[in-house]
Amino acid sequence: MSIATKYNPKETEEKWYSYWLEHKFFHSEPDEREPYTIVIPPPNVTGVLHMGHMLNNTIQDVLIRKARMQGKNACWVPGTDHASIATEAKVVAMLKEQGINKADLSREKFLEHAWEWKEKYGGIILEQLKKLGASCDWDRTRFTMEDDLSEAVIDCFIHLYKKGWIYRGYRMVNWDPLGKTSISDEEVIRKEVNQKLYYIKYFVTGSTDKYVTIATTRPETIMADAAVFVNPADERFKDLLGKKVTIPLIGREIEIMADEYVDMEFGTGCLKVTPAHDINDYELGIKYNLTPFLDILDDDGKLNEKAEILIGEDRFIARKKIAKMLEEAGNLEKVEDYKSQVGFSERTDAVIEPKVSLQWFVKMKELAQPALDSVVNGEVKLIPDKFINTYRHWMENVRDWNISRQLWWGQRIPAWYNPKDEWVVAKTREEAYEEFKRQANGTELSFSANDIRQDDDVMDTWFSSWLWPISVFDGFKNPDNPDINYYYPTNDLVTAPEILFFWVARMIMAGHEFMGKKPFTNVYLTGIVRDKIGRKMSKSLGNSPDPIGLIEQYGADGVRVGMLMSSPAGNDLMFDEAYCEQGRNFANKVWNAFRLVKGWEVDRNLENPNVQTIAWFESRFNEALTEIEHNFKQYRLSEALTASYKLVWDDFCSWYLEMVKPAYQQPVDAETRKATIQFFEQILRLLHPFMPFITEELYHDELFGARNEKECCIVAQYPVIGSVHEELLKEAELIKTLVSEIRNVRNIRQISPKEALGLNINVQSGTDYSKWLNVISKLANINEIIFVTEKVAGAANFLVGKDEFFIPLAQNIDIEAEKERLTKELEYLEGFLKSVDAKLNNERFVQNAKADIVENERNKKADAESKIATIKESLAAL
Repeated sequence: MSIATKYNPKETEEKWYSYWLEHKFFHSEPDEREPYTIVIPPPNVTGVLHMGHMLNNTIQDVLIRKARMQGKNACWVPGTDHASIATEAKVVAMLKEQGINKADLSREKFLEHAWEWKEKYGGIILEQLKKLGASCDWDRTRFTMEDDLSEAVIDCFIHLYKKGWIYRGYRMVNWDPLGKTSISDEEVIRKEVNQKLYYIKYFVTGSTDKYVTIATTRPETIMADAAVFVNPADERFKDLLGKKVTIPLIGREIEIMADEYVDMEFGTGCLKVTPAHDINDYELGIKYNLTPFLDILDDDGKLNEKAEILIGEDRFIARKKIAKMLEEAGNLEKVEDYKSQVGFSERTDAVIEPKVSLQWFVKMKELAQPALDSVVNGEVKLIPDKFINTYRHWMENVRDWNISRQLWWGQRIPAWYNPKDEWVVAKTREEAYEEFKRQANGTELSFSANDIRQDDDVMDTWFSSWLWPISVFDGFKNPDNPDINYYYPTNDLVTAPEILFFWVARMIMAGHEFMGKKPFTNVYLTGIVRDKIGRKMSKSLGNSPDPIGLIEQYGADGVRVGMLMSSPAGNDLMFDEAYCEQGRNFANKVWNAFRLVKGWEVDRNLENPNVQTIAWFESRFNEALTEIEHNFKQYRLSEALTASYKLVWDDFCSWYLEMVKPAYQQPVDAETRKATIQFFEQILRLLHPFMPFITEELYHDELFGARNEKECCIVAQYPVIGSVHEELLKEAELIKTLVSEIRNVRNIRQISPKEALGLNINVQSGTDYSKWLNVISKLANINEIIFVTEKVAGAANFLVGKDEFFIPLAQNIDIEAEKERLTKELEYLEGFLKSVDAKLNNERFVQNAKADIVENERNKKADAESKIATIKESLAAL
């Protein structure tokens, strides 16, 4: 079978991905093997592939492919998240384009549209993952709102409610006026915003000249003020405590009160307290019973009747108008520019409105403790471990979780209300009616089952995804089924640090609460993908390339290599498209190396001249494999790939193949060809987790012999570490250095590589160079090697380790130029020796530095002294 001169990624990727699917290589069923399980962080059904997904899923695929090759029963469960807020917003926008208003639809009709949208667009990202080579078990694809998973969410709610860990109450929440729903603290993105600080005069009641000035960024909320607070230690306001001031524009009176919370240095030292519109004011309102709390904003952020003025105006328009009204009324003292943090909704980018609202909450304290313990004691490992302290801080200060959302898309809260607004929690209308009857204790109910209504709210998306590692294996539907018993707990979770608390912590809580054990063992936290100048990649900045476009340009293998080359665990990835180009070049390098080996003709009568070289590369391969395995165990995938890259590009292509390849149009001996083919097959297996497509393509070449349809690289045995011959490796490094030095001599003196040279060797180290003569001759174009015991006059000389080498150059040498070169090198070495001596003569350094560092400096000194002596002898000879 001939092989194309150029590698064609597109053709190869489509062919082999279809082949893997057809032969069910990704599918897993419980058996006697050790399971290795990953559940995908389910991307939103609204999502398309972005660079963060590329990184995250490449890492997962590398881990799953390696485990599969190591004989484990590898199962990577894919799926998508229904993403309540984001999806509902998409559907609402789609309907608006069609001239349909959500408010004009029934809940059932709206959900029909939502399901249609999900079926049409919800699987795009999973199809894109296939282009990347993701070897997910697509037969196991799950969706957080499919029937069984939704039922699990309802069962979970009822379970926690019965334990007394779910309650309903009025609390201050983060309100998204665009999504018209509450959201959790973790869904609020804080950004520094340029604002105005308005200084407003509140006149003491009955006075025209006595007033306090408050500074606020939100003059549109003054109508909801409940009090003005000062610090009790602030002498400026002692005589005003207990007195009343009048709210400008509306004339309502409020009291001046004192609390240590007030910062005397901020603004004017006076704080207007608006309990319904600020979380800190809310706490003061509770503390001093400043009820009723006036909520002057509707759910869409417009002023309502309680505001008394500007009713129906948007909050930001009202802000400008009220500022003008205050100025006209003589209540606006001044306005200053001001920068402060403002919360934005992660999903809609609307400015968050703190709002007192009747919501459902989960008590978190009891749930958090086992999840905290399991990370602190190492049962669940966070990688890198720098995140443990952050995790601990969050879990020790965890707040109750607001799980209700004022949406229609999502699992509906299983609470049922009778006509008097009394409520029960139950799975169905029938069960709810039976519960009302039970609570009536024999008294006949005045309403029928049809008269009760279900809560309109749905549950937070994270309340379904926190069950993901359990629910994907139907652990709630059938707690004793083969899948949950075999695959749970899973092995590795790969995700982003920003959802450590959103999702990871909550999954650990759910695992302990519902399964009695952790959901996974290792959590690999990737960094954020940034551009090469450090900005986070985003659509708004226009600095995020299209991943599918990158795959089309550089091939999936090239992009995978490019992503991993620059992604150390937990550290941000400074992405540059040049990395993908490097990945593509690496694929081409492997392809061309294979073409070279495939083109060798064999002469079975030839003896093997490469025994030493073959033994070296086998040892070098095992040495590199040891390093790669160590990096994998530490989840340093970037370093594992770099070590693989260097082994293939440098050791195999640049050195080994150059050492063993036959001369142009000459045959190779059978043993060398056989060993090289075996090495190449091992390299393909080593690279497969990183570069699945090109490795599978080459693995099926006839060079490796006939294979049946199931003998594929994807399930071939991953290389196993063999013995490492340390002395042989050291010798080979000496030979490589020697060849480089000879090439350097040629470059300095501009001697053509085609011109054969002689070489004299004065061995002082005991190294047996005779075993490497053919390598030295071949790589450095040496036609004669003589072992000597003294200096050789009229020769270029250099040291490699303790051994001295001479290249006779009588006809090629420019005496004056050589003297000048050696003098410069001597000056450099003498300066270097001086700096090393300074360190070693410093008693503090010698006493305090680590022993190996001091020893290293002494070795540098000895090496420099030896080289100086050699150069001086060479100068004398010249």
